[in-house]
Amino acid sequence: MKVNTLWRTIKRNSNAWVLLSAAGALAALVPSLYILIGLFRKPNENWQHIQEYLLLDYALESLRLVLGTVFFTVLIGVTLAWLVAAYEFPLRRFFAWAFVLPLAIPPYIAAYTYGDMLSYTGSVQIFFRNVIGWTPDQNYFDIMSVKGAVFIFTLFLFPYVYLITKTFLEKQSAAFIENARLLGKNPVHIFFRIVLPLSQGAIVGGASLVAFEVLNDYGVTKHFGIQSFTTAIFKTWFGMSDVDSALRLAALLMCFIVGVFLIERLLRRRRRYNSSTSKMRPLARRRLRGVPAFAAFVFGAVIVSFSFIIPVVQLIVWATWTYRDVLNAKFAGLLWNTLYISVVSIALLMLVAVIVANVCRLHRMGYTLALSKLISMGYSIPGAVLSIGVLAVFISLDNKLSGLYAGLGWGEGKLVLSMSLAMLVFAYIIRFLAVGFNSVEAGFEKIGNRYSEASRLLGMGMTRTFFKVDLPMIKGAVFTGCILTFMEIVKELPLTLLLRPFNFDTLATKAYQYASDEQIHQASAPSLLIVAVGMLSVFFYHWLGEKRSL
Repeated sequence: MKVNTLWRTIKRNSNAWVLLSAAGALAALVPSLYILIGLFRKPNENWQHIQEYLLLDYALESLRLVLGTVFFTVLIGVTLAWLVAAYEFPLRRFFAWAFVLPLAIPPYIAAYTYGDMLSYTGSVQIFFRNVIGWTPDQNYFDIMSVKGAVFIFTLFLFPYVYLITKTFLEKQSAAFIENARLLGKNPVHIFFRIVLPLSQGAIVGGASLVAFEVLNDYGVTKHFGIQSFTTAIFKTWFGMSDVDSALRLAALLMCFIVGVFLIERLLRRRRRYNSSTSKMRPLARRRLRGVPAFAAFVFGAVIVSFSFIIPVVQLIVWATWTYRDVLNAKFAGLLWNTLYISVVSIALLMLVAVIVANVCRLHRMGYTLALSKLISMGYSIPGAVLSIGVLAVFISLDNKLSGLYAGLGWGEGKLVLSMSLAMLVFAYIIRFLAVGFNSVEAGFEKIGNRYSEASRLLGMGMTRTFFKVDLPMIKGAVFTGCILTFMEIVKELPLTLLLRPFNFDTLATKAYQYASDEQIHQASAPSLLIVAVGMLSVFFYHWLGEKRSL
């Protein structure tokens, strides 16, 4: 009975907007289904070997990376969030946004930079030998290991925890913390007995994003020679030419991702705090003086230096050495490829995001909630995993259209769609649709429904209302989604490496190729452009946040 009622409700509210939203959600779901189906296929000999000798190592290495990174990012991110939200100290306003800047540097670029800097011929050891006269033990600077990878991931992913926790502490925790202060509790007691339990949901949310980013990585683990699930997928696909075994590895990793997602939801649901009043006030910061103020300043300066200033300065120095060899006509083509694929992907992605967000706003029902969850699912799937599913979908489409290709004179068994940019654009849309959707959804929540409802009462249809009323009011949110999505696409490596057509390179893939060929200095120019895009996105995000808080 309930199913029939739901079906009648959906049918009554169906229009072009709802149908397009449903089509977008189904398209986002199909690659994941292809991946999961791979678990039920008959395994081949390669899989038997992987399962018996390699699978446990892949799982343990990935687990070590995730647990180590999550621990240290939570330790650093929560500490910095507490300092910035609760205290005044020298350069606090600068550090408040500077702690976000590491997000502008993709971890794989940081890995190339630090790996070369700390090598025997790198700038650090040369300084010790030539300036100080000390030849250090190589073990002190051995970063090409799991510990080194955790170091890189921690420095450049902690802003996820920092941002979410800081926002929560500034806006949701004032009453609890100030009451504890009035009762005479010391800062250590407040931090461990009030702040940590209170912000557990925010911490878990940030930590889950960190875990997803670590599992999505390929550049760091490949450069450091770590046998993670993602590197195993690449090795099985390209090294062994075994798509079936790569599909099985992707399915297992996806199951692990789903497990992490469910655990995160469970922990956040069990730790939910609500204010006793609807009036929220910001947390009053206390001024630190003397040694505590100096310690906070030094801690912040060390984090910003190692996570942003040092790698960027090193990249700039290398770029001055190699720009004449790198900045040529081929580099201009590289830049054009990056801009072209990004603009096309963002245009289609934001179109789908706006349609789905508008439907979810106007039809608040069970199926629209499921729609928003399906749309957001792609961001939690690692790029290497998603690329396997997308490739399987497009190869299947090519097989079904082989008769049409033959009729057009293109030949039998020709791969058309799966050798084109359409496959890469489709993958980008699924992977980053959640970024654009969340931005547009936030814009719709801000303006509410009263203007669109008034327009509908005056006889204007849903489409005309959107273009005449809604779109002018949410254009800022749409622009924000475009900027954030552009940053994600420009620095995305696994998806682009696996699904790009032959001889189609972007800034990310070219930086990876230079690093793989031991041309780290040549990789500095494309890496700096990627960092510049990230910095502009971070500055815009911070400016927009400051503007909204006024």
